Amino acid sequence: MKPTIRDVAKMAEVSISTVSRVMNAPHTVVESKRSRVIEAIEKLQYQPNAFARGLIYKKSNTLGLLIPDIENLYFAGVIRGMQDACIKLGYSLMICNTDRDKERMLSYIDTFHEKQVDGIVYASDVLYPECYEKLTGCRIPFVLVSSHSEEFDVPSVEVDDERAAYDAVKFLIELGHTEIGMIGFNHDNSVSGPPRYEGFVRALNEAGLEHNVEKVRYANHRFEHAYQAAHELFTDYPQVTALFCVADEFAMGAISYLKDRNILVPGQVSVIGFDNLRMSGMYIPKLTTIAQPIYQLGYRAAEKLHELLTTGKVVVPTEKMEHKLIVRESSRER
Repeated sequence: MKPTIRDVAKMAEVSISTVSRVMNAPHTVVESKRSRVIEAIEKLQYQPNAFARGLIYKKSNTLGLLIPDIENLYFAGVIRGMQDACIKLGYSLMICNTDRDKERMLSYIDTFHEKQVDGIVYASDVLYPECYEKLTGCRIPFVLVSSHSEEFDVPSVEVDDERAAYDAVKFLIELGHTEIGMIGFNHDNSVSGPPRYEGFVRALNEAGLEHNVEKVRYANHRFEHAYQAAHELFTDYPQVTALFCVADEFAMGAISYLKDRNILVPGQVSVIGFDNLRMSGMYIPKLTTIAQPIYQLGYRAAEKLHELLTTGKVVVPTEKMEHKLIVRESSRER
């Protein structure tokens, strides 16, 4: 049988409350009793029940993370950053994959509440009113990463998607391209989709290339969807010589389509992605892309949530981290 706190108290000849104080506030227990309790813990190899301690102290030292797609390499970087911050700050991390399903999100919030997580990081998804109401109703502190809310006052950390997309398209224009297309996220279930499209349009309008604003096709977050979107775009607009993709995975899907059609990248079409996944430097051709500080976004999200948990507020509620243009082999001058 696994030893209990009652067994420790019996062996040390003290009360259960004394054992609890030795584990959580040892300075409040006299040396003689403290030594007996520590000796009993070591002999019995007793490990306190974290859930039970959470019930007593209203703190589990566990954070929850809601992510849309655990297979997406972008979220691997976010998780790594958040995990490292959690280790530094003394938290464990519990991860739930939502598949962008609202009902699943609501169910996982209930699960996190039952598990007594201290707080939640809500990643990359639209903050639906139902989710906000459930989180606030459960009184679970939370922050957003790679997301924001115009409707609710929630701390967030992300890049400036509009400006980053603008910089990507401006780069293609500076290379001499005038026929520019885009593969974007569907706007109805994406936080970053609309601002990245707005950045695309702003760069075109500034350059007098408004005729390109209709050269857009949408994909549902996966390589194969981007492949199909590229097929639709180049079928309708074969004159396109440069392509902005709102994710590196989309850029890879588009390049794969172009290769299958014997269209050279960057010889005939320049392609720029967004994210700077590890794979972007391994792909052939190596991707020109907009780099997000993916690891740092996850790290800062955990730090921001810790700040909210320990002080009750966040000094910088809306934080924008810097992006960077990375020029590699998939783009060239027209």
